[in-house]
Amino acid sequence: MPTRRDLIGVASALALNGMLGRHAIASSNGAPNMSNATPDAIFHNGRITTLDRSKPQASAVAIKNGRFVAVGSDAEVMALAGAGTRVIDLKRRAALPGLYDNHTHVVRGGLNYNMELRWDGVRSLADAMAMLKRQVAITPAPQWVRVVGGFTEHQFAEKRLPTIEEINAIAPDTPVFILHLYDRALLNGAALRAVGYTKTTPNPPGGEIMRDGQGNPTGLLLAKPNATILYATLAKGPKLPFDYQVNSTRHFMRELNRLGVTGVIDAGGGFQNYPDDYAVIQKLADDNQMTVRLAYNLFTQKPKHEKEDFLNWTSSVKYKQGTDYFRHNGAGEMLVFSAADFEDFRVERPDMPPEMEGELEEVVRVLVQNKWPWRLHATYDETISRALDVFEKVHRDTPLTGLNWFFDHAETISDKSIDRIAALGGGIAVQHRMAYQGEYFIERYGARAAEATPPVAKILQRGVKVSAGTDATRVASYNPWVSLSWMVTGKTVGGTRLYPARNCLDRETALRMWTENVAWFSNEEGKRGRIEPGQLADFIVPDKDYFGCTEDEISFLTSDLTVVGGRVVYGAGEFAPLDDNPLPPAMPDWSPTRLFGGYGAWGDPEGAGRNSLGYRNMAACACASSCGLHGHDHARAWGSNAPSSDLQGFFGALGCSCWAV
Repeated sequence: MPTRRDLIGVASALALNGMLGRHAIASSNGAPNMSNATPDAIFHNGRITTLDRSKPQASAVAIKNGRFVAVGSDAEVMALAGAGTRVIDLKRRAALPGLYDNHTHVVRGGLNYNMELRWDGVRSLADAMAMLKRQVAITPAPQWVRVVGGFTEHQFAEKRLPTIEEINAIAPDTPVFILHLYDRALLNGAALRAVGYTKTTPNPPGGEIMRDGQGNPTGLLLAKPNATILYATLAKGPKLPFDYQVNSTRHFMRELNRLGVTGVIDAGGGFQNYPDDYAVIQKLADDNQMTVRLAYNLFTQKPKHEKEDFLNWTSSVKYKQGTDYFRHNGAGEMLVFSAADFEDFRVERPDMPPEMEGELEEVVRVLVQNKWPWRLHATYDETISRALDVFEKVHRDTPLTGLNWFFDHAETISDKSIDRIAALGGGIAVQHRMAYQGEYFIERYGARAAEATPPVAKILQRGVKVSAGTDATRVASYNPWVSLSWMVTGKTVGGTRLYPARNCLDRETALRMWTENVAWFSNEEGKRGRIEPGQLADFIVPDKDYFGCTEDEISFLTSDLTVVGGRVVYGAGEFAPLDDNPLPPAMPDWSPTRLFGGYGAWGDPEGAGRNSLGYRNMAACACASSCGLHGHDHARAWGSNAPSSDLQGFFGALGCSCWAV
């Protein structure tokens, strides 16, 4: 029997800053077995924001079996090191919990990532078209060049989209498909031929094929009122073979790791069939190649047969089945097609049909009976209030208590609906779609109406569960820092100020929206989202201090070190030698990923990415004078010698004016 002194000693050891947490292993006499508890890795000499209110700052963490087992000072944590512990110096860099996207489409995005030319973060149409021209030149028949969302015309200096004539001039023979938000797609002549749209092709339900005076398709497809025509047309394109899809998904996950994303909740999506389209993720999980944790919701694919889908799934899929890397998370975001109010602020708000309530109730009752949580896409309060009528009706018969159900998006949600959600114990998952569509909302509804779309600050004040994400990859970019910037600054990617200061968040609150708050939406509260003992060991070291950089720099942040489960899945700069995640080149060999990398064309810094990186320098500089040679990278010029013997040339139109700043 252990003595009282033994028990006090054990309690003291476990209480030491929570250093061993739940992973301390007791020996037969009740004392911690330090040989078994020796950490796998220690990261020290950092400036770590933990989001643990009992210990908000630390300099070191110890990790065992993929979880934090100690968080504290260097002296406390380094004392736990054993002969086999990997010790990594954070070099006094600032570290944060890993970012966790509450709504994205990584399953679908990964299958196609290597085929897509991403205009995310590209700052001029001229650069975007130069990228398109280069990609057309190397894309073999019968493949397409696809620009599939993640951008808006407002991010371009020119403030416009390309014309179809401009696309045809670049690509007379290679099919080109360009998706812009949920509102339209541009197809060149070769793409129209590939999909078979002709003078006799009828408009599909919910969409319009624009035509010239002779009735021939022009190449412009409009979503009226939803994006079905856009996605159905895109689905006609060639697909990658399975092994290429595996490679593509790994490259997409690495791009997310580069931006500090360590986990996502996948919200399903149109033309994303379960289980077939999930086989790639399953293989990566089986092969221990997941570098982004993924919880997935199941999204019905059959209008008027939604109940059948969920009856089949609830009988064959167990809620939360899987692992910490790949796990089921419930139903949605599409529960019934009659409740889907896709946001396209260029057109009037769609009214949901009268059969919405009946169809939604049938599905919700199936989910409640099987104790499956759900998420429901809802842009407008008119849709939310009608859905709440259904949820309240079901709740009277079978309480929703304990089910982590929630609405997605909720741009125009009312105070009354927020309170009704609170009363039912639900949540609201917001995304940064307004950062890409805010200008269109203002054009239709006015700047005053746009001031709280969605009213994040008010939702937080009322105590409703709320978190943040992107809704990538089609309507908005997968870059989490754009979302964080949007919540902090209130600005769109085009620079328009949407929100007054009262509706913006401070940096810590915004960060919690992307970390600990998301855990409720995947039913993992206390398991992830903070850097504290017992939680999953996911953290990042941004390339600049999130709390110390200027507001305008936030959207340009990336990660220099991304750790998932204690493993370094991405390293850059001084941390590059630590990278444990080498990838083969992107497949196929003509993939745009090889040429341009990802967000902001970072893989082509002297070409298409130059202006995108230049905007980052401007944000950091915050001055009004851009140099013709260096842009806003004045520090590089100031660090060199001024050619004082040639001042006229030096300060010329194409010369360096940094010294005049």
